[in-house]
Amino acid sequence: MFADRVLSGMRPTGSLHLGHYHGVLKNWVEMQQEFECLFFVADWHALTTHYDTPQVIEQSVWDMVIDWLAAGVDPARATLFIQSRVPEHAELHLLLSMITPLGWLERVPTYKDQQEKLSEKDLSTYGFLGYPLLQSADILIYRATQVPVGEDQVPHIEFTREKQRQPLKSLAARKPSSIPRCVHAFSSRAMTRHCSRLNHCWMSSKV
Repeated sequence: MFADRVLSGMRPTGSLHLGHYHGVLKNWVEMQQEFECLFFVADWHALTTHYDTPQVIEQSVWDMVIDWLAAGVDPARATLFIQSRVPEHAELHLLLSMITPLGWLERVPTYKDQQEKLSEKDLSTYGFLGYPLLQSADILIYRATQVPVGEDQVPHIEFTREKQRQPLKSLAARKPSSIPRCVHAFSSRAMTRHCSRLNHCWMSSKV
């Protein structure tokens, strides 16, 4: 019986490259040996920025899972699933949205940062604003205790901890007993620099 439960997801927004392998998948392969791990295809998260190209998400889902398996992620040691195939994610997100002040979401640092980085996209949507809340639902629904994220998403984990402490009496919901914490946080900027020459080396490329 594992003492800790790890939850981590990846957005299917295109082909994986070696930066994904060195930045994420190598950690997953190691963690599945030590913890109860749930790794999921975050296709609803992908819609927050790729709502205008859903065909890209659909095409990338299974290709991404194949790359996971090729990298050493083992379905016998970890649970793999597609976010949209588990409707409870959307249900909990909806319920949490009923009691979450907009100001909480607007204060999340990544909201404005990502809007600036993706200025070519219209991200003035609730889907994008509510990204951290959907992530909170992902974490709380499984009572995950460890959540490996990039440095830029550490505020999302703190947001989740705040949501976990918020009274849910009006929804007749039971608060999870576990407190999620961030593990293996890495600097996204540093990883981008480290993997700059790897980002165009697709994991599925033929050698």
